[in-house]
Amino acid sequence: MPNFNRRLLVAAALSTLALAGCSKGAATVDTADMTMGDPNAKVKMVEYASLTCSHCGKFNNEVFPAFKAKYIDTGKVHYTFKEFLTPPNEVAAAGFLTARCAGKDKYFNVTDAIFHAQQEMFTTGDMRGILLRTAQSAGLTEEKFNACITDEAALKALNDRVEKAIKVDKITATPSFMINGKKAKEGEMTLAELEAAVAEASK
Repeated sequence: MPNFNRRLLVAAALSTLALAGCSKGAATVDTADMTMGDPNAKVKMVEYASLTCSHCGKFNNEVFPAFKAKYIDTGKVHYTFKEFLTPPNEVAAAGFLTARCAGKDKYFNVTDAIFHAQQEMFTTGDMRGILLRTAQSAGLTEEKFNACITDEAALKALNDRVEKAIKVDKITATPSFMINGKKAKEGEMTLAELEAAVAEASK
């Protein structure tokens, strides 16, 4: 693993916490969360995902675009993305820190690019190079990128958000989906499953 992650002191406990029980958490939208769509939409969907989770990448690349076009862009669903960390945690963290440095208007462009580059990262092992390329495509210099992924205050805030997802929202797997405060599914959802869940929540 490249040295760039040495200062990313991601708490190992985050990926190893064993959570007893499967009580359903009622996800709350924090001001730090990234969102899309009309905040006044009747249906609120929350996704917990990690940039190093292959199932999250598959959902993002194959299912989410059609769902976004049909429900989020049309104002039917308000979507919230909640960051989670899966191994290699430091790479997921670096990706999220980079996306946030790019700014709210580019956040989802950066995470989408990382999801699409996931296979390349895992195949080549060039985690830093691919993240740097993504950062530069979003307008960040290498100096800014280096500062982003070693920002200890930003990393602590990320760790705090992930810890809340685990302890308060009872998230044990990624991707996980909540619709109107109720856990819809842990694991990938198909477009048909999402449509059914949105229809039920719209009643």
